[in-house]
Amino acid sequence: MVVQVVPYSASWPSHFERVAGDLRDELVGLSSARIEHVGSTSVPGLAAKPILDIDVIVDDGDVVAAVAALVRAGYVHRGDLGVADREAFQAPDDDPPRHVYVCRAGTLNVRNHLAVRDVLRARDDLRDEYAAVKLALAAEPDMDIDTYIAGKSAVLQKVLGESDLTEAELREILRLNDPSA
Repeated sequence: MVVQVVPYSASWPSHFERVAGDLRDELVGLSSARIEHVGSTSVPGLAAKPILDIDVIVDDGDVVAAVAALVRAGYVHRGDLGVADREAFQAPDDDPPRHVYVCRAGTLNVRNHLAVRDVLRARDDLRDEYAAVKLALAAEPDMDIDTYIAGKSAVLQKVLGESDLTEAELREILRLNDPSA
């Protein structure tokens, strides 16, 4: 699989809002549910893989109901794909291309996603540094997704160093993103 990174698209926020609206309709009975646009497409001006990342964040007791609601809406449940406290879904269509996850509130995975987004939205210098790394990695002709993710680890650690994550949490995120670290 080729890793494609493209310039920021001003259409990404509206695509997110449309999908989030549909998801809110499906999750109407779950008071704890909140839908967050995360990942690079959520950061204005940031080059990204042209796939939205959407976290449906729910309290622990609402995970089963949230999974069931997304399945009823046509999403295919793919399990946790090796990430604890996160359930992955294949969307019923590619309009827009997206990754959707049901995540337990307060977990490291959720805090990581929100911290990266929030720091990059606040710090243009880190956003631009992160973009340069992503574009350089994606320009490599034989780049695979695992090497791409690992290659971003150093700059992501710098970004997350600006958040409220602890040193132990930063090390855990580094291990998840780059098993050789």
